[in-house]
Amino acid sequence: MDETRRLLRPWQLLAYAGPGIPLAVLLLPLYVTLPTYYADDLGVGFAAVGTVLFLVRLWDVASDPLIGVLSDRSPNAFGRRRPWMVAGVPILVLAAWQLFAPAAGVGWPHLLIWTVLLYLGGTMIMVPYTAWAAELSPHHHERSRIAAVREVSQLVGTLLALGIPALLGLARPDVMTGTALGLTVLLPLAVGLAVWGLPDRPIGPAASHAVAPGRALKLVWTNGPFRQLIGAYFINGVAYGLPATLFLLYVEHVLRAQAWAWPLLGLYFACAVAAVPGWLWLSRRIGKHRAWMAAMAMAAAGFWPAALLDAGQVGWFVLVCVLTGVPLGGELALPPSMQADVVDYDTLRSGRRRAGLFFAAWGVATKVPLALAVGIAFPALDLVGFQREAAAQTEPALWTLAGLYALFPVFIKLAAIAIVRGYPIDAAEQNRIRDALNKHEDV
Repeated sequence: MDETRRLLRPWQLLAYAGPGIPLAVLLLPLYVTLPTYYADDLGVGFAAVGTVLFLVRLWDVASDPLIGVLSDRSPNAFGRRRPWMVAGVPILVLAAWQLFAPAAGVGWPHLLIWTVLLYLGGTMIMVPYTAWAAELSPHHHERSRIAAVREVSQLVGTLLALGIPALLGLARPDVMTGTALGLTVLLPLAVGLAVWGLPDRPIGPAASHAVAPGRALKLVWTNGPFRQLIGAYFINGVAYGLPATLFLLYVEHVLRAQAWAWPLLGLYFACAVAAVPGWLWLSRRIGKHRAWMAAMAMAAAGFWPAALLDAGQVGWFVLVCVLTGVPLGGELALPPSMQADVVDYDTLRSGRRRAGLFFAAWGVATKVPLALAVGIAFPALDLVGFQREAAAQTEPALWTLAGLYALFPVFIKLAAIAIVRGYPIDAAEQNRIRDALNKHEDV
C-alpha cells in the first residue's frame, strides 16, 4: 500500500526539516521586533519604516515567481534546488547582520537596501526548499510526512524565537544581535546537511525546458485542482492571519492579561506541534483534503467562544488556545502536501516539471493573506477609535477587536471548507498520476 512506502530515511527527514528552524527564528524578530527597533530605537520614524517595509513586501511577492521559474530552469550536476539554497545563505546572513546589528546613525536607505537583500536571500532558500519537498518522494502519504516535518521545524523555530528572549530577559537590541548570530551558525549547518544528505535528482531535457514566466503562470492557472486548493488556502490564510496579528492586542485589551501574552502564544504553537502526528494519522484514514477540512472546522468551532470572554478570564482563553492550536498543526502540514500532488498533475498534463513555479505561487498565497489581515484589522480598529492605552478603550473598540479575532475568521474558514470540498486528487488518483508519469522517462 502507498501508506507504507518510504524513500527517505528518518535522518533524511530530519535533514530536510533542519533549514526550517533558523528560517523561522528569523521571521519573528523580522516582523515583530525590527519595525519598532528602527522606528523608535534608531529614530528612523514610524511613517518611513512603514513605507519601506510595505515597498519591500511588494518586491518580495514579485521575486517569488522569478526565483521559482529560474530554479525550475537550472538543472545541473549539483541539482536544481541545491545551488539556489547554497547561494542564498551568504546573502541572507550578511543582510541579517547589517539589519539586526547596524552602525549608529543609519536611516531608511540602509533599511531599504538590506531588507531587499535579506528577502532576496530568504526567497532563494525558501522557494527551492519548499519545491524540493514535491520531488523527494512520489508517494502520497510520505509527502505528508515531509511537509509535516518542515512545518513542525518552523513551529519549533518560532517557539525558540519566543522562548529564548523571554527566559534570558533580553532587551530588543540583544534579541536582534542574537538572531543574527544564531543565523550565522545554524543556517549554513542546516542547509549544508540538507544539501549533503538529500537527493536532488536530474531530469530530462524535455521536462527541464520551461516556457516564459508569463505563459507559465497562465498555464498553472488552468490547473483546476491547483485553483481549488490555492483558493481555499489563500482565504484560510486570512482566517489564521487575523488571530495571529491580533493575538497580543486581544490578550492585553480584552483579557487585560498582558503578562500572560507570550506564554499563551507559546501554548498555541506548542499544541500545533504536538497535534501534527494526529492529523497525519487522520489524513491516511480519510484523505488529506477531508482531514484539512476537519482541521478548519475545529478551528472555527474553537475561535468563536473568545468573542464572549471578558477581562480576567484567562482560564477559558487557555482552552481557546488549545482548541485552535491543535487544528493549526493540520492546517500547516496538510495543504503543502496536497500542493505536491498538484505538481504531479501539472507534470502529467504539460510534460514539464515546474515545482518551483507552483511553490512560488504558494509562497505568494502565504504572504499576501498575512498582509491582508493587517490591512483589514488595523484600519477597522482605527475606524472605531481603538487606543493603545487599555484604560482608554471604548466598548465598541473592544467588541470590534474581539469580533475580528474570534468571529470573522470563523466565516472565512467556512468559506474555505466550501471551496476545497470535492477536491479530486486523493491517494488513488495520485497513484494513477504517478503510474502515468513513470511511463515517461523525461519526467
